[in-house]
Amino acid sequence: MPVDRDAVLDAAKYLRGVRPLDPGELREYVEDQPHDAVVRQVLREHAADLGVVERDDGTFVVPPEEPVRTSFHGVQALPERYDRVVEEELVAEYGADWHRDDSGDRLRETIRRFKDDYYRRNPVEYDREVALGYAVYHLASYYAAVQYVLADLARDGLLGHDLRVLDLGAGVGGPALGLFDFLPDEALVDYHAVEPSAAADVLDELLEETPRNVHATIHRETAEDFDPDGEYDLVLACSVLSELEDAESVVRRYLDGLADDGTVIALAPADKHTSTHLREVERTVEDDPATVYGPTPRLWPGRRPSDRGWTFDEQPAVEVPAVQARLADASQDPGEFRHTDVRFSYSLLRLDDRRQHDVELSGDRLLTLGDADDRVTDRADLLVAKLSRNLAGDGDDTNPVFKVSDGSEDTDCYAVLVRPTSLNRDVETADYGDLLSVEDALVLWNDDEDAYNFVLDEETVVDAV
Repeated sequence: MPVDRDAVLDAAKYLRGVRPLDPGELREYVEDQPHDAVVRQVLREHAADLGVVERDDGTFVVPPEEPVRTSFHGVQALPERYDRVVEEELVAEYGADWHRDDSGDRLRETIRRFKDDYYRRNPVEYDREVALGYAVYHLASYYAAVQYVLADLARDGLLGHDLRVLDLGAGVGGPALGLFDFLPDEALVDYHAVEPSAAADVLDELLEETPRNVHATIHRETAEDFDPDGEYDLVLACSVLSELEDAESVVRRYLDGLADDGTVIALAPADKHTSTHLREVERTVEDDPATVYGPTPRLWPGRRPSDRGWTFDEQPAVEVPAVQARLADASQDPGEFRHTDVRFSYSLLRLDDRRQHDVELSGDRLLTLGDADDRVTDRADLLVAKLSRNLAGDGDDTNPVFKVSDGSEDTDCYAVLVRPTSLNRDVETADYGDLLSVEDALVLWNDDEDAYNFVLDEETVVDAV
């Protein structure tokens, strides 16, 4: 006999704000008194609409109202359960020896081809083989990258326990899986993936491994064609903006579907083209209608950056996933197919005028980076955000170099540490995006790089703000 779903849901709506929903109790509110397991299944299927999460004891409760707080310590590896799903898809497509002989050669050639297309900015056709190649090559690094961005939001109290998420160009799902695993068990996620290509088939299989309080729907449409329904707390646009013909219009469209306190997370690889394209989109939608929350700052009222905008973060590499290792080790050049670097550019856009650094500078004491040309060969005081790791590498004969910004610059600006001391070491230890107070930096023009260098020596004091 079919269960009276309306009766179950009416009782759940009545009781959810009073006490945990117990399927054994709820059945008493239904005329035919269905089995507890039947009631539990109804609650699971409608959990997103009811706004409840399932607990280990089998009851359902409203998720916490306070923001997510997490002790995030980085990402070491792609979880084995996701790696296993990718291998199952490869075995289903090519057989047990998918990584060897003709199938292995085809996959490796597919990876070479989409890497080359990406480098040459050619469009990539996402058929089944390309989707599987992406899962082997990119899944782990994308899974890791998004979690470092989410950690910024959580640290600032901007990530809730009840999230409606829209994932544009979701691909095979690396950022989505990273989001789900970043959130605590008591978080409720109503997840909508927009992905028209064969990558959606791989994503569909991977979503089977996600936590029980993730409720996923895949929309097999393009980002340009999809009609957002309602408001979203998070809009993910990861490694997709550079593939759109009119990324600015797409971002504006989805900003219209963003909740008043929601965030658009735009993520891109760290290479020059995609990273600077991301900044171009960020700057175009800024103020109409979006606020750039971070990581790029806007410290001087009325000033906006117009430099190249090539800035990216770099985090520790993840372990080589098993499927990636198998495909790589069966080749003559294993390093060509190992991709575990976590290097990415990102932009956080909001509609509530909040910024990561709620600072408005004024007065004559601090140098505005956009006016650096007036102070070349002088010493100056600055307040800037650190927007790179050490760009000079780890060699003993090189001076550490860090991109810096205050949101006013029209030319790239770098801090160069030539004399490390206990008073300026914060430039090395500060995290990506942190503010730095700099006293007595020597302002120089670097003709080779067409950039301003702010030289930090024994006279310079640097303090993390």
